[in-house]
Amino acid sequence: MIGYDAVHPADFIYDMPPHHEHYLLILTHTRARFWQGEESQVVPANHAALFAPDSRIRYGACDGSYGNDWIIFDSDETYVTQFPLVGAPFPVMDPEYCHSLFKLLTWEHMQDSYETVEAQLMSVLMTKLRADIVRPDAEDYRGELLALRRRIVNQPARPWNVSAMAAQLHISAGYLQLLYKRQFGVSCMDDVIASRIRLAKDYLTHTRLRVQEIAAICGYNNAEHFSRQFRKLTGVTPGEFRKKGVPRTESGE
Repeated sequence: MIGYDAVHPADFIYDMPPHHEHYLLILTHTRARFWQGEESQVVPANHAALFAPDSRIRYGACDGSYGNDWIIFDSDETYVTQFPLVGAPFPVMDPEYCHSLFKLLTWEHMQDSYETVEAQLMSVLMTKLRADIVRPDAEDYRGELLALRRRIVNQPARPWNVSAMAAQLHISAGYLQLLYKRQFGVSCMDDVIASRIRLAKDYLTHTRLRVQEIAAICGYNNAEHFSRQFRKLTGVTPGEFRKKGVPRTESGE
C-alpha cells in the first residue's frame, strides 16, 4: 500500500503494535512527533523514517495538522534490510526529489505496472535516503541549495541576484556564495549565466528570433552585454553560433 500528500488532523497518532510483517517508510511534510518507547521527540518537516517488521511504530501530529508520504511494503533487498537507520527519523536533504519518487511509485502501483519499474524506483528512493544518513559532510542547507539550483536552471531569465537568493534561504549573501560553491563547484551567479547561455543556444538553433529578442527572453536588458557573455562562454558570437547551427523552424522578426 502506498500514498502521497496524506493529510491528518491535529490529534492524529499512528500507533502500530510490534506484531506485523511489513516495512513502513514515511516522509513527513510537517512537524511531527516520534516515540521510541515512552520517550518522544518533535522533528521539523522533511524527515523520513523506516520501520522494520515486528517493531513498535508510533508517530503523529505536532502543533497542527500532519502530512506525509508513505509506503507499506515487503522486501529482502539489501538496500532495505541493511538500511543504516531503522525506527528513528532523520532529515531528508532533498525532500522535493524524494516526494516525486513517492508520487511515481504511487502512480506505477495504481497502474499495475511491471514490478521491475517499482523495484527500480524503490531502489533509487532508498539509495537517496541512505546517502542522507551516511554522508559525513552533509550541509544544513543542502536541500534548499538543490531547490534553488533547480529554480535557476528552469527559470534563468528571472532577475536573479545574490542578495535575493540569500534572502530566500534566510542567510547572508556571503554565506550563500560559500555554501553554493562548496556544494556545486560553481558560484550561484555563474550558474545563472551558464543557464541563460544554454537557453540562448536553444533559441539561436531552433528559432529565427533576432539576437536582441533572444537576449531579452534570456534575462538580458542589454544585447551587447548578452553577446559579450555568450562569446566568453562559447568562444563565438551569437551570430557565429547561429550560422553553425541546424536549420531553424520557427519564425520571428
